[in-house]
Amino acid sequence: MLDFITSVAREAGAVLRSGFRGDRQLNYKNRTELVTDMDLASERLIVSRIAEHFPEHQIVTEEGGGRDQRSRWVWVIDPLDGTNNYAHGVPFYCVSIALLVDDQLELGVVYDPTHDECFTATAGDKAQVNGQPLRISAINDLRHGYLTTGYAYDRWSGEPNNLPETTAMMLECQSLRCMGSAALDLCYVAAGRSDGYWELHLSPWDGAAGALIVQQAGGKVTNVGGGAFSPWQPDLLASNGLLHASILQVLARSGTEQR
Repeated sequence: MLDFITSVAREAGAVLRSGFRGDRQLNYKNRTELVTDMDLASERLIVSRIAEHFPEHQIVTEEGGGRDQRSRWVWVIDPLDGTNNYAHGVPFYCVSIALLVDDQLELGVVYDPTHDECFTATAGDKAQVNGQPLRISAINDLRHGYLTTGYAYDRWSGEPNNLPETTAMMLECQSLRCMGSAALDLCYVAAGRSDGYWELHLSPWDGAAGALIVQQAGGKVTNVGGGAFSPWQPDLLASNGLLHASILQVLARSGTEQR
């Protein structure tokens, strides 16, 4: 199954890569959230491949092209994570595909077409990138931590908007970035390229695959209050494990737990 989904992710990634920096058909879901013709093309490809091979499985997708069929097996798909980056010609975007069985993460694949990197994990097995084991970082002092975060598309509409959390964390860590792709942010934690990532407003397809990849690389994933992670909840904190408690303390101090 993993080999099949990896091939599907790579095929969808090739579709995205072929249209990158070309003329785009853009539509706005709201003031800042885009959907492009390539989101839809990638989604159609992924859904058709999975539906053909696993007709009894449910498929949940960002653009609504899935299949509402009750099943123990649920595929959660983001055909283009980092749409705003993609639409502006910024080469930081990916395809993300996760499988839940009885509501437990079983498989995760994230493919970055720009760098031809395919991050993969299954429950019980070591996470890999292009067949090589992933390794989390060894940073154990938040002052030396390189972190990433993200913001809700409707951040102007009210709390929580992650601005107090960002301000507080900026004063505690070495560096903080907003890269624009939750799935790749998570994979970069798994690969030891960053030491932690949090976000307050995510959809299931944003974090499901990447969360499993972090866990199977030896990292830690919770909600931002430190409780059990679920892709059906909106918030997430992933880290190398060594910085997890320190990051939680800063988030709590900035008010996250009180909201």
